[in-house]
Amino acid sequence: MKPKQRIRTVGSVSNELLKKSREAALAAVQVFNNPAITFKSEIFVVMMVISWTYLLHAHFRKQGIEYRYFKVAGTRKRFDKTAKGAFKYWELERCMNDSASPVDKAAANNLRFLVGLRHEIEHQMTNRLDEHLSARFQACCLNYNELIKRLFGSEFGIDKHLSFSLQFSAINTDQWEALHDAEGLPPNIRAFINAFDSALTEAEFNDPRFAYRVLFVPKTANRKGQADKVIEFIKADSELAKDVNKHYAVVKETEKAKYLPKQVVEKMQASGYPRFTMHSHTQLWKEQAAKHPSKGLGVLVVKTWYWYQPWLEIVESHCAANARLYS
Repeated sequence: MKPKQRIRTVGSVSNELLKKSREAALAAVQVFNNPAITFKSEIFVVMMVISWTYLLHAHFRKQGIEYRYFKVAGTRKRFDKTAKGAFKYWELERCMNDSASPVDKAAANNLRFLVGLRHEIEHQMTNRLDEHLSARFQACCLNYNELIKRLFGSEFGIDKHLSFSLQFSAINTDQWEALHDAEGLPPNIRAFINAFDSALTEAEFNDPRFAYRVLFVPKTANRKGQADKVIEFIKADSELAKDVNKHYAVVKETEKAKYLPKQVVEKMQASGYPRFTMHSHTQLWKEQAAKHPSKGLGVLVVKTWYWYQPWLEIVESHCAANARLYS
């Protein structure tokens, strides 16, 4: 094959990959914004993983980087193939692990979360993922749009094809509480989210490229013409943003403190109940079925059970009521 012909072939394949990548990304967002679909998070995750995979394949193709699996036999490459004879291309995780990956760490954290979530949901139905994970889905879209424009030019961006979703009701504090209630999430999903988030540093967890969180505040226009935009963005370091953040601290979502069983026992002993032992603790949580998911008193993280603060309060009340046994 002549060099010029090869260049055209590489360009043609890259463009086809980009086309499929953009179509998958647009389909993912359109499905997620469709109020008639209830399986939207699962579809979004699968489609965006495909979209990102094609995007990175297009980048590797453009850079002349081999992104097919192969083994070296002597001086020749023997490419791995499927049972039907097709080449085996790198999956998204393998693409990100390569030294030539253009995905930065924060965006990669977001994608690794989505890939792990896909592994958890691909074989079973889930409920209420949309409200819990929308900030991470939003970050995924923004990261994708930024990277495709940086690698291939602004004309490939998808932002011009999308608009904000309109809502039929305002968000009030009761709705906010409902949206953040973990009830309805399968235990394996909650365990995965907790395990993944616990492995991140505070800076990584709060990075907007991992999860893009936006605070909405009702605004009354001061004069005609000011109320044309439903959403108005302000600079994070502006005086208005500082004031909003100060009040937002009252309701902002925080990671729940977690305690190992040993720590619960130690706290009780330090509170004046030296005879409250690990055996006492085990008997208590079994009697109260405290590990039942509906009670929300703790969480299983990678085969280790952690208790939340409300359980410590229950244990302390129990010790106080039975002080003669534990003092």
